Amino acid sequence: MSIRTRKLIGAVLLLLLVVVWALLAMAFAQFAFSSPNAVAAWIFYVVAGIGWVLPAMPLIKWMEGGTRTS
Repeated sequence: MSIRTRKLIGAVLLLLLVVVWALLAMAFAQFAFSSPNAVAAWIFYVVAGIGWVLPAMPLIKWMEGGTRTS
């Protein structure tokens, strides 16, 4: 598979990942923080905002071709 095809597929999957992650985070926050504790909500949103990076890392590595030569 060419690198160009990998990047196209990866870009679509990354967009899908971010959208699904955001919807799940919002749904969980709506349920969990019905009477918001400001500190807990702040911590949750920071973790949820950064948390999508971990599942995206293998996808980005795959998009690059899997190995680095430098």
